[in-house]
Amino acid sequence: MFFSLHLNFLCLLTVSPSEIQASPNTNATLPCNVTFPLSAKGDKMDKSLIKASWINNGSDIASFREAATQIKEGFSWDTTGFINGDFSLTVLRAGLDLQGQYECTISYNSTMLHSSNVTLRILASPTLSIPQQWVVLETESHFTCHADGFHPPPVSFSWTRDGQMIQPPYHIEGEQTPDGYYKAVGNLTFYPSREDQNVTFGCKVSHNGSYQELDFQLNITYLPSVTLSAVLSHSNNIPLTLYCDVESFYPEEISVSWLQNSTVLPEPPATELNPDGTYRTRHYYTLSPEQREQGGKVECAVNQPGVVHPVSGSAYLEKLDPQAEAPVLTKSAKASVALMCISLVLVVLLCFGVSWRRRDEKKKSLNVSGIILPPRVIVGQKGRVTMSIEGRRVDRVQTAWFLNDTPISDTSLTASEKGPLLPSKGEMGYYKLHTLGPLYSSGSGTQQLISSLTFIPQISIHKGAVLKCQVSYMGKDKIVVERVSEKFTILSAPEVSEIQLAETPGDSDVISMTVQASHFHPDIITFRWFCQGSELSPVASQASSSPRPNSEGVFSAFSQCKLPRSELEKEGTKVWVSVHHIALKQPVTRETRGFIKSPCVSEIIGSTSSPEKTLILGCEITDFYPPNVSVTWLKLRGGEQDDREEEVIVGGEMWGPIQTQSRLYRATATLRRRPTNQEKKERGGGIICRVEHCSLLEPIEKHWRNVDVVAPSIPPLISVCWSSEGVGVFSLVLKGGHPKVKLLWAAGGPTLSPLVSDETEEIGDDGQRELKSVCALERSTSMPKTKAAVTDPDTEGIEYIDEKVDEENNNIDRDEDTKSGVDEDSVKEREQGPGALHINRINVTTGPRGNERARMRVCVEITHPALKLPVYRTWTEPNEEILSSTLKP
Repeated sequence: MFFSLHLNFLCLLTVSPSEIQASPNTNATLPCNVTFPLSAKGDKMDKSLIKASWINNGSDIASFREAATQIKEGFSWDTTGFINGDFSLTVLRAGLDLQGQYECTISYNSTMLHSSNVTLRILASPTLSIPQQWVVLETESHFTCHADGFHPPPVSFSWTRDGQMIQPPYHIEGEQTPDGYYKAVGNLTFYPSREDQNVTFGCKVSHNGSYQELDFQLNITYLPSVTLSAVLSHSNNIPLTLYCDVESFYPEEISVSWLQNSTVLPEPPATELNPDGTYRTRHYYTLSPEQREQGGKVECAVNQPGVVHPVSGSAYLEKLDPQAEAPVLTKSAKASVALMCISLVLVVLLCFGVSWRRRDEKKKSLNVSGIILPPRVIVGQKGRVTMSIEGRRVDRVQTAWFLNDTPISDTSLTASEKGPLLPSKGEMGYYKLHTLGPLYSSGSGTQQLISSLTFIPQISIHKGAVLKCQVSYMGKDKIVVERVSEKFTILSAPEVSEIQLAETPGDSDVISMTVQASHFHPDIITFRWFCQGSELSPVASQASSSPRPNSEGVFSAFSQCKLPRSELEKEGTKVWVSVHHIALKQPVTRETRGFIKSPCVSEIIGSTSSPEKTLILGCEITDFYPPNVSVTWLKLRGGEQDDREEEVIVGGEMWGPIQTQSRLYRATATLRRRPTNQEKKERGGGIICRVEHCSLLEPIEKHWRNVDVVAPSIPPLISVCWSSEGVGVFSLVLKGGHPKVKLLWAAGGPTLSPLVSDETEEIGDDGQRELKSVCALERSTSMPKTKAAVTDPDTEGIEYIDEKVDEENNNIDRDEDTKSGVDEDSVKEREQGPGALHINRINVTTGPRGNERARMRVCVEITHPALKLPVYRTWTEPNEEILSSTLKP
């Protein structure tokens, strides 16, 4: 049993301003606590008499009236704590758009108890990053430290070397990004020395009292000394061979290019094609001074697949190198040499008979070649390495292959050719082992076995690696021979995007042109821009830096160039960029002509009356150039996130493109489909409209959620009730419908003016959602003065306020409240009362003197996605009421 509780409250509102700080995407609780004094021990609080509300920037966030709760999406309010005086509001996934001052108001039995303000402030710490780059020894170098995603500004930067500060803190306000957060860049200029190698540097950032530090070490480049020389030539009619000696450089990775008269010379191919279909090539080897002094016979041996004995060319160094002098022997030396030769002959004759006894053991000897690598190891393309074994017993030989020290097994039957190449989390990549033989050589009685390995190179695994092949006899553990290959030189050609054109932010008369290269290796790449044959200078490029490789071990870079819009819009203007990389036989070229403008894409509009009928979706694409645009519709299942696997929907149509202005086009993309039974059961899924255009670096995507669109039940007439004071309360109750319906009230005579209305939602007796819209209206301007808030028995308890409040009564009330210590804002809130209706006034007099009265019309416009056109309900004033009001004196 509940008691009617009468409380003697002291009419003094408590104001407790406070500030709550929250990180982005976290929940924040805004406190609001009230102590309810009880007039008698054992009394119970009547929850239906509690009225509570949260307001932010004049907008209702949450309200509790007559035990009914309304709360805005994105907030949570636990009503179970109201009896204990806890009215705290929880902000879900707080963001910058939810910052500001929140006002909590609590009343009981129409008596104001509590009002407080709480300020929500988003505090986001910066994310630090330092682009990896190489600096040149004893040359002015610049480092940048990026602080991204912080709020509020500013931040301060300082730099340290080996824990000691080398640049004091300095403040930077930063630049605001489109998402509302800020970014800033700190700079360090210095001259690196040899002592800076392997020393730890640090970028320290302070934000709102907290500190972060990011350590890094320098990558110092030591410039080489380069000497150019030519190989002596006896005729001007034969090719001249040049060579350059590069000394004292660091790091090891370099590339050399040749230029003649400032023009880049093409890199000679590894092999050249002869007219008869064969190939030719030239290789070089430099002998050290000790090797040169040693003299003797030198050979150039050529290994080929399937060849047991390499083909070789030989010559004596004394003939090749005229500067080498043959040693002069003395008489005693000559005698010693002769004696050694006689001894050698005797030893050979003595061993001749022994060799026959060891004939069987010689049969077991093997001649194993080196591991032959392919001339170019290309990422993603199959490569094969080969080794040949020759002997009389190769039929009993077995081989084992290793990558570094990791054994390799044949996985070609179980692994994908696109999969990982080494064991990773229990998986094995693609390797295929081949064995050919034994092959018999005619006449010699020897056999040949060829062992080879096919694999797909990957930079993250095979860069700097070596292959090993161990040869042993079957059933024996002893390794007879082991061969180790040279280190791989892996190449990956860049994937070059089309040129993307866009207006420069802040200067629409300048067009930015950007090209991107990705998945290339090694990291040295060159971009060259041209316009009508003249070379341009890029304004931004990653080509000169050394970016860190991604998880696959490959690199990405971009280059950007800018031109005036007027230059690009000239007839026939051609701009192109050539991309140079060691993995490319020819440079990759991308070109563009004319002006490009990015499209504007509207939200997806859906239309259907029930799940069984065809679903029609539409998306407007406007203000783009050139007119080539592509649209793809994708299905998104319920519960999937943005990193989902998408399913393409076939059957989309596009109307247009149609030209709207000079160099501007628009188009409309539509999709018609009938939802499947499974889709009807799913809730929360959706459809994506993806728009791609040459001006966009990334496609534009618009989402439409898969929810039932059902029209509400609309009554045929507007309900109206007039009070004794001449105020009409017009109401309309709509049942069901999804999503929420929108209403607009208007009234007047020949023309209509918009009105202020109040909408409330609740669940009806039949379980359906009911939306009640109420609008209070005075039909004449001669209404007598009324109280600030009145309740008429004919309006079923609807309370409304009069805009013409008696100033004299208000002034008296304010004076009394001021004496009691109540602030003016609280007085206004108490005068109007929570939930009071606004009284709209419409002047319906017409005629030149304004003494003629027209029939008043009250109209409400109802719009909903399930309705193709808005629905209108109108109430018109009867003629007899106009006549009676006209006859009044």
